Amino acid sequence: MDDRLSDPSRVISLILGGGAGTRLFPLTSERAKPAVPLAGKYRLVDIPISLCINSGYKRVFLLTQYLSSSLHRHVTRSYRFDDYMPQEFVEIMAATQGTGERSDWYQGTADAVRQNLNHFANHDHDLILILSGDQLYRMDFREIIHFHAKNKADVTVATIPVSREPAGGFGIMQVDESRKITRFEEKPKDPAVLDSLRVPDSTLQELGQGAGNELFLASMGIYVFNRSVLEEALRNPDHTDFGKHIIPDQISSGKTYSYVYQGYWEDIGTIKAFYNANLDLCEPVPQFNFFDALSPIYSRARFLPASKVIDSQMSKVVVADGCIISGAEITRSIIGIRSRVEEGVRIS
Repeated sequence: MDDRLSDPSRVISLILGGGAGTRLFPLTSERAKPAVPLAGKYRLVDIPISLCINSGYKRVFLLTQYLSSSLHRHVTRSYRFDDYMPQEFVEIMAATQGTGERSDWYQGTADAVRQNLNHFANHDHDLILILSGDQLYRMDFREIIHFHAKNKADVTVATIPVSREPAGGFGIMQVDESRKITRFEEKPKDPAVLDSLRVPDSTLQELGQGAGNELFLASMGIYVFNRSVLEEALRNPDHTDFGKHIIPDQISSGKTYSYVYQGYWEDIGTIKAFYNANLDLCEPVPQFNFFDALSPIYSRARFLPASKVIDSQMSKVVVADGCIISGAEITRSIIGIRSRVEEGVRIS
């Protein structure tokens, strides 16, 4: 493999819509996880789609299944590319029940991709970038694609250093000096197993981390596959999930590498994570910056008027479009689009 494969015309992106999202209930009682609101005016799905666009990868498939009506509506109204550029699109691949071998709904992340392989085959590509639809982060995907090509990898897994406490909730990788993955443990709970997976001091120094820090490389659920490798891996119908089946199998049989990402990243999988990630945006310098002009986050253009604030006290507040706030006291809160906050109301 050579660097020509980092050409955007050789890459397609797949965004996985996720499962039922029970840990985010009641936010997901009537909508899919990627359709959950973010920062007052966005949806979670806007993050991976915007990152793909900013990275130059404009052939994007969104795989959906659960309560996807509002998600479909948002995507179709938000991402309309030039009619004269048919090679640029965000296409929704909704789960359907067929006949014969494909009579079931998606059984997992890998099965969702398997059931749509025939659609992807209509688009010329060499690499597949697989993303999650419910994470908050900012990454230039050209960097992980370049890393993949440079190492002549079959599969590249994006990982992030985490401390011991959250490590038990992730798939944890162990790598050699070249960042090739040598071992994978899914959500390790045994302290002795975790100890054996600790990032060595030599790797910590390469990453700019202080020697002696207790860190572990956690999978971010972001993958780059060679097309032929992915198609071969999906031939086994029992392999329904990337984290549980496909990635461990590839580590033992192929050249699977870890691309280590060290920026802000949050998996919005629980109410606590949703609450904390949103309220952090109210801080003077939040961990995620929506004001980055070089890497904007796109969303639906609603053409609402600017918000109006009358005789109110506000501190650390994010106010979305189309709001009228009159005589209120608001502290460290996010006010969503078209909100009306009347006199005497206190929000904290």
